[in-house]
Amino acid sequence: MNDAEAIGFARAALSDWDLPDCIPRLIKNRENAVFEVVGPKGARAALRLHRPGYQTDDAIRSELIWTQELAKAGMQLPRPITCKNDDLISFIPKAGRMASIVSWVDGVPLGDNGINPDMDGDTQVQLYSALGSELAKLHKFSDGLALPDNFERPQLCVEGLLGDTPIWGKFWENPALTVANKELLLQTREKLLSLFNEHQKDGADFGLIHADALSENVFTQNGTVTLIDFDDGVFGFRLYELGVAMSQVWDRGNAVDLAAGLVDGYGANPQDAALIPAFTVMRTLASCGWVISRYAADDPTLIAYAARAVRASTRFMTGAPLFGVD
Repeated sequence: MNDAEAIGFARAALSDWDLPDCIPRLIKNRENAVFEVVGPKGARAALRLHRPGYQTDDAIRSELIWTQELAKAGMQLPRPITCKNDDLISFIPKAGRMASIVSWVDGVPLGDNGINPDMDGDTQVQLYSALGSELAKLHKFSDGLALPDNFERPQLCVEGLLGDTPIWGKFWENPALTVANKELLLQTREKLLSLFNEHQKDGADFGLIHADALSENVFTQNGTVTLIDFDDGVFGFRLYELGVAMSQVWDRGNAVDLAAGLVDGYGANPQDAALIPAFTVMRTLASCGWVISRYAADDPTLIAYAARAVRASTRFMTGAPLFGVD
């Protein structure tokens, strides 16, 4: 779907919200196409054309029910806006995609592939602490929601992360890996399997998580943070959430301080905090698998994700501290 097609499909979708005269502004056209629009009451909003085949209709609707209920519980996040037939989603036949609209979130992303390095160190740590607090709130509020019986989101359990067919792809089959690299990732997989199975036996906190709290999905304004884009939300390990947040910054010079801020804001106990490096490595592996079906074998992005997974796995398997520069 090129940009012109995406804009045409977005205009078609807007009629289902009784906004036929609104001109959508394309923000990004990747797996989901996202647009800035003017909502039914004249306020800014975000229209999404959901990628086909990624989530079922019920799962997309469930994502929006989840965020709707979180907003009612007091969280600041994008609120779904119902279309004119009172549903939360609408099918656009020409696009072969579902569409949804959520309220606009003011602010700027925490960074691009990690926290903005132009921020001073104290501000970076403060924002990671705020992110930890927001994730803790998300988990606490999610556990208290009365969700419908037909609520549907994927399960990102041990099998989904590290089984024979991980949800995000067989990371050990990334074509940029050498034979030695592949063996390293398989050894890392075995170690993580042991750790996560033990964590599960010990009563791991498992429930609804955002699962994609990367810097581009965390907006900041006046020292506060707001999570956006719940498209990857799943039932999963709560500590995986913190690993995702660290996965873009684990090798930066102030990574130890960022991790400490995240842990402090989240309120993780020392036993759980000790597992965050393992969940950080897990996210680098998952991303190494995620790129396989999306990029050519010689694409720099695919190669970079594979190299990152190898670097993280090497430090993890040799027992070196994961967070911070080599």
